[in-house]
Amino acid sequence: MNLKRYILLFLIAAALLLVNLQFTYKQDTTEESFRRIISDRIFLFGSAIDSLESVALGYKENKKDLGQLRLQLKSTRLAYKKLEYILEYYYPKHIKSYINGPPLDHLNQYPIDTSTKASNYYGVSPEEYSKTLPLDNLNTDHYRGKPQIIPPAGLQALDELVFSDEAAAGKDQILQLANDLKVKYAVLLVANKKLLFFKDFEIIESARIELVRIFSMGITGFDTPGSLNGLSESASALEGLQEILHPLLLKLEVGRRANTEGLLLGAIQYLKRHDNFDTFDRLTFLTDYINPLYKELLQVQLALHLKSSAEVYQKVPSWNAYSTNIFAQDFLNPYYYSLLKKKDDSEQLRLLGKQLFYDTRLSGGGKISCASCHKPELAFSDGIKTSLASVEGKNVLRNSPSLINAVFSDKYFYDLRAFDLEEQAGHVIENHLEFDTSFPELVKKLNGDSKYVSLFTALFGKEKGITRYQFSAALSSYVISLRSFDSPFDRYVQGKTKQLPADVKLGFNLFMGKANCATCHYAPLFSGLVPPLYNDSESEVLGVLKGPNVLEVDNDPGRIGNGVIEDNEKIYRNSFKTMTVRNTALTAPYFHNGAYKTLDEVIDFYNKGGAAGMGLSYDIPNQTLSADPLHLNKREVKALIAYIKSLNDTGSFVK
Repeated sequence: MNLKRYILLFLIAAALLLVNLQFTYKQDTTEESFRRIISDRIFLFGSAIDSLESVALGYKENKKDLGQLRLQLKSTRLAYKKLEYILEYYYPKHIKSYINGPPLDHLNQYPIDTSTKASNYYGVSPEEYSKTLPLDNLNTDHYRGKPQIIPPAGLQALDELVFSDEAAAGKDQILQLANDLKVKYAVLLVANKKLLFFKDFEIIESARIELVRIFSMGITGFDTPGSLNGLSESASALEGLQEILHPLLLKLEVGRRANTEGLLLGAIQYLKRHDNFDTFDRLTFLTDYINPLYKELLQVQLALHLKSSAEVYQKVPSWNAYSTNIFAQDFLNPYYYSLLKKKDDSEQLRLLGKQLFYDTRLSGGGKISCASCHKPELAFSDGIKTSLASVEGKNVLRNSPSLINAVFSDKYFYDLRAFDLEEQAGHVIENHLEFDTSFPELVKKLNGDSKYVSLFTALFGKEKGITRYQFSAALSSYVISLRSFDSPFDRYVQGKTKQLPADVKLGFNLFMGKANCATCHYAPLFSGLVPPLYNDSESEVLGVLKGPNVLEVDNDPGRIGNGVIEDNEKIYRNSFKTMTVRNTALTAPYFHNGAYKTLDEVIDFYNKGGAAGMGLSYDIPNQTLSADPLHLNKREVKALIAYIKSLNDTGSFVK
């Protein structure tokens, strides 16, 4: 009897405790709920890293097999994905450098000077200082040493190695990567404890940005170069959003809350039901789940009267927090990429810039204009191998790229030597094979033309005459206006039309999946501007040949020869900016050297794995394009080309 009584009392006490805990939970503020959820996830990820380190050690000592190591790495990555939205939101530089960056040799973001003189600045060693704060918050001017190239670190590097044939030979490297991951994650643990609040607007914004990341990097396999486990990881990332958004959704009326929760659950279930990487329907996932969720979370933001971080902190954002579709015209903010600000732009300034764009008198010899190499009917390219120079019988070094959406870039030119639109124009003006003049000479011409003086005066006033800044502002205004997301494919994913040919649908799914295009040509620009914040332009070493039938690597040095001190590194030899795929059906010939005449030739080049895939790895040892063949058949190649053609969009720009 006593035993039964004790059991009964225990059950009553447990029930009361549960009720009390539920009451306490309900009394939590959303900020307290956020902190509890994030702290729990941070702890679980840390535990998973500990387990990974332990299994890696066991693998090295032959106490654990490769299957166990792979299983633990998958588990660790899934734990990270449930936390990715907030870690990437607060610490994007730290995450990219140490936790989940691309598995490539790269420039060290914080090369430490270990000299005696440097070690006295903060009273701690440079190494100790680097562990006090995430990379995003460190004062990296102190203890900074000379530029240096370092090997990849973090989860992507582990994924590529552990799921490769080199895993057995790389046991020491695997353990070292796991050890380094633990050390760098410890910095984030310290930083998290110092965070006083997680604000509502931060959570909703980080969730919407995570949706962009899932679509542009998760389901494409970018994050999982070895395991191709991107679909299950994307489901895990959505489960993380489902968890963190719950306290926020409790503030909403029932209908809105149910709609949001239903979309989240539907997206997760879709990923779990369709888990084959090659056959996964990414287009349906975009139109039925990602874009509706992206729009729905904006409605949640508006219903809760939450501002964007750009508004809160009065910054110019690259990403528009009020856009409703990842492929919307206003998804990105062009004024983030230019010295010209939105408040200073106008229709009159754009028209003046357009006039300057077509005026041959501004060049040194009075024979060429910007439009000489950038023709509207060819998507602002010129249709020849390398553009004609201002000097009779000569050509410039490289092929002319499209200017449509060209504003969306962190750096300009194939070799990334210009850091903004205005600097880009300066290079053209001063190049002896192009405008062959100088800004003082050009401005002098403008001030000597009464019509231009009148136009500039109407916009800027009479103070000092026409200046270099005014010229650059006008030209930038016109280039900024050359942006559009109104192709047949755009209109379909924006919901403006329900018609899209079957081969285009197949081509898009190949582009985003099996063909591996979207791991360098990121959606929605399909260029090398890196999502989800689109504030960094990438270059790649593709191993471009002198011609499609010539087994000889093109000798253009590319980025290593651009004159930027930090780019003078061997990893940037033969490295070129990843240009947009939009309108490429109109911009033949292709690549920086214009040596490939058709899209079939270009896809064949990728299908064979670039120069390295064709047996020239000795000639191009730093190729970043995978040397593995894509195994695309003729039907798939045809579908890819159909998709690329569906991105044609120049109608509104043709004179």
